[in-house]
Amino acid sequence: MATSLALKPVALHILASLSDEDKHGYAIMQAVRQLSGGRIPIQTGSFYRHLGQLIATGLVVEAAVRPADDDPRRGAYYRLTPRGREALATEARRLSDLLKAIGPLRPSRKGSH
Repeated sequence: MATSLALKPVALHILASLSDEDKHGYAIMQAVRQLSGGRIPIQTGSFYRHLGQLIATGLVVEAAVRPADDDPRRGAYYRLTPRGREALATEARRLSDLLKAIGPLRPSRKGSH
């Protein structure tokens, strides 16, 4: 069953950051900054608010097992749920289809509408 959730850019980047492995909060924030080229400014408070929404909607869960070599001072680790992977894939297809529909962008001519 495909999900039809509308994902905000920050939520999409959080899901994308978890697509390869479980991560703790700080690592997710770093990955979001890197994936977005710094265009998604994310602070600790807003990050945990978005993460909480993703958990509440069943797209992300707290990982039950931490990596063996983990620093015990780190907080919880998070992972995508199957529904989260589906939402990420659906959004990737939607964005890909949109880019195909737009086609190559040409510079506008001055004065044209």
